[in-house]
Amino acid sequence: MRRKIVILNGSPRKSGNTSTLIKAFREGAESAGHTVTEFFLDKMSIHGCKGCFGGHSDRDCPCVQQDDMNQIYPAVRDCDVIVLASPLYYWTMSGQLRTALDRLFALEEGGRNLLRGNGTSSVLLMAAEGYEFDDAVLYYDHLLEHLRWNNLGHVLAGGNMDAGDIQGKDELQQAFALGKSIS
Repeated sequence: MRRKIVILNGSPRKSGNTSTLIKAFREGAESAGHTVTEFFLDKMSIHGCKGCFGGHSDRDCPCVQQDDMNQIYPAVRDCDVIVLASPLYYWTMSGQLRTALDRLFALEEGGRNLLRGNGTSSVLLMAAEGYEFDDAVLYYDHLLEHLRWNNLGHVLAGGNMDAGDIQGKDELQQAFALGKSIS
């Protein structure tokens, strides 16, 4: 069964290790016949959530702020799988990804929840210089529990400081296999 997959790429480097991990995942998913849409968050204009509880006014663009999240809302609302991809920054996800995640709250507001549950699944892809992923995975697990999303797994690639360090590592094969395994 073809799945719609949305990748939220929280890396600031278009050709960095996180992006290489995403490429492997994407190739696996597309080889299985899935459609993949990627948002490179660093090049998008996305403002922080204002906590105004003013969302849910429009199904396609539910937030009162009008910025590039308007491209992301419809894709996330209609997808089957959401991939959260980020380098490890201060033991968690990048600010680019966290800002987009905070703004997805607009899909949860009001009587017509368009985010929580709904059979959505998720994947976590991360690359880092070190190997201290525990806090990021804990956050991810709590997020998925709150949103009632199914956890399809994660690939955590440590030991990657400079762009290209991930080349030839097992985590790329794991990301490809994870993308291909989605059913």
